[in-house]
Amino acid sequence: MDLGLRGKAALVTGSSRGIGRGVALELAREGCRVALCARGKDALDSAVAEVRALGVETIAVPADVTTVDGIREAVEAALTAFGAVDVLVNNVGGSTGSSFLETSEEDWQRAVDLNLMAAVRASRLVVPSMRARGRGAIINIVSIYGREWGGSYVRRPTYIAAKAAEIGMSKALAMELAPFGIRVNAVAPGSIVFPGGGWERRTREDPDGIARFLEADLPLGRFGRPEEVGRVVAFLASDAASLVLGACLNVDGGQSRALF
Repeated sequence: MDLGLRGKAALVTGSSRGIGRGVALELAREGCRVALCARGKDALDSAVAEVRALGVETIAVPADVTTVDGIREAVEAALTAFGAVDVLVNNVGGSTGSSFLETSEEDWQRAVDLNLMAAVRASRLVVPSMRARGRGAIINIVSIYGREWGGSYVRRPTYIAAKAAEIGMSKALAMELAPFGIRVNAVAPGSIVFPGGGWERRTREDPDGIARFLEADLPLGRFGRPEEVGRVVAFLASDAASLVLGACLNVDGGQSRALF
């Protein structure tokens, strides 16, 4: 399906591996020019090579986008290379700390910076140019665990709270920016497996426990894959999703137990 994204410019944060890499590849398959950014240069260069092999213009920005300077560097590089950012995918994120009583003040702040503030800062930097052109799409990668308790394996309150805040921000931003032709939505993945990721490590360390987890918590009996998230993001970035605004779409194979 041609989503009409050919020639559009996209910036995907945290895109050297996992979901971010999967999103970048799917956007490239639709013909988007893609700016990838991440802290690790080697992994970033590898991801850029894969995206570039699909025949689209691609740039790499080694930067820590959880910092003010890092995200500014990434956005400015994308604007310089492409002249615009039509699609912003705020993917960078992660969890810190452990249980509530054992999590430090610094861990809480780090979780907010990793998840909520990284998306806030990137959005603030791209919105002025989107507003000037009267169009744009922002997709925030959140989590089903921003909508409900994390179950057997994901119990860190910092992650749940930060992702819930990011979902709330997405909705508020969608309402504010809609009059300017900018659509904001969120995508909430379930448990996604990829090389070097947490679910791969847990499967290696506790295969029996993971087998029970898959049977009990994932109706399809398997983990999701990054490209499955990427396809939904590409849809939301396109005019095919022109009436989708302020939504938070689960991509979890039925893993979530929440009704809303």
